[in-house]
Amino acid sequence: MAFELTQDYLDLLIDAIETHDDDFLRQAMDELYPADMAALLYEFPTDEYAQYIIAILDEETAAQVINNLAPNWREDFLKAFSTETIAQFISYLDSDDAADILNEQPTRTKEEVLALLEDREKARYIIDLLHYEEDTAGGLMAKELVKANIKWTVTQTVDEIRRQAEKVEKVNSVYVVDDNNVLRGRVSLKKIVLSRVSTKVADIYEDDVVSVDSHQSAEEVADIMQRYDLESVPVVNVNGRLLGRITIDDIVDVITEQAEQDRQAMTGLSGGIEEDDTVWASVKARLPWQIIGMAGGLLAAWLTDMIGKPVLGAVGALAYFMTLIAGTGGNVGVQSSSVILQSLASPSVVEQSVIRRLLKVFSIGMLNGALLSMVLFLVIYGATRDLKLSIVVSISILAVVLLASFMGTVTPLVLDRFGVNPAVASGPFITTANDLLGLTVYFFTAKLLYSL
Repeated sequence: MAFELTQDYLDLLIDAIETHDDDFLRQAMDELYPADMAALLYEFPTDEYAQYIIAILDEETAAQVINNLAPNWREDFLKAFSTETIAQFISYLDSDDAADILNEQPTRTKEEVLALLEDREKARYIIDLLHYEEDTAGGLMAKELVKANIKWTVTQTVDEIRRQAEKVEKVNSVYVVDDNNVLRGRVSLKKIVLSRVSTKVADIYEDDVVSVDSHQSAEEVADIMQRYDLESVPVVNVNGRLLGRITIDDIVDVITEQAEQDRQAMTGLSGGIEEDDTVWASVKARLPWQIIGMAGGLLAAWLTDMIGKPVLGAVGALAYFMTLIAGTGGNVGVQSSSVILQSLASPSVVEQSVIRRLLKVFSIGMLNGALLSMVLFLVIYGATRDLKLSIVVSISILAVVLLASFMGTVTPLVLDRFGVNPAVASGPFITTANDLLGLTVYFFTAKLLYSL
């Protein structure tokens, strides 16, 4: 059952901390997962309460709790601990998690912690990982893994698994390398268990292993692991030498973060914004896109004044359908862009030419627009008996649907071609463009039919 924090439970913990009831606190923490404990620490009134909880936990559990803290919060939180204590926490973590935490610390703290680590192999692993950018495969990978030389027997491989058992939390498969540490393939634990002890690894390994380059982006790694349904993927350098592995738990974080960024972009937010960010940070994220939307609104007002004013003055009934025209264009544009965004986000989709995509969009837009146009014509004519008004609105809806479909398709493709996150195409840009195009088509159609 998922942990649910209530105010009464939090008050009990605060009272226990203030009265130093360590037995109650340890019993309460024993019932929680490290991720739940990390979420709990945010709710205490001061950091001192959270530090007290960490102090009563055993070091391994405390390390896992700290590993589950949000990076921006953890960076400040760890300032209260000595480098010796941080080094103890680091010693219980995988090299990739340890490197992430140390990257948040000042250079002096980082160097002192690395010098204090008793496990020098882990220290070397962490130093290697600190050289990679955070959002690359090298920055995501852990150095801990089980590998076997292609010349080994099953007995030697089993001995290696036993030797690494304490350092590698999960063994999904054993990677096979040659004498130069070049990745040759992998062998499953099932084959190792079922094979005779004298069997050579060369006779049972699979050479079709999927790997990633250390400098590939985190998003590319996530796409590969999703496409091939992998629990872990080996990381190699440009020469094919095995460097480490990336496990699915790290990729879930990448996918979640990317989805959050796309969601924010689609709603017109710039940068990674969280609910607990400062007022000024939230304002800075929202303001640029709101300004773009406001500029579009001012252009629409100018357009209405310059072109629409004489038209609306002659035929006042046209004003009733302005929001219908603009709203329909916005809806169609967002629908079209969402389909393109989905195809761009899925590498497994067969790449289509731009011309073919536009022809398909035109066909869909023409059919949708024609159906909407006919329905609207019948409704307006039935209500007003005004033939010209019915024709103007119907033709405008057809044209707006076609233009909005085109804009919703082309904008994300253009942004993607120039290396800009295409999720922003579903934000202020498409809606503003469609408002302007819709009103322009509407007024010009009315001018033509009413001979104004």
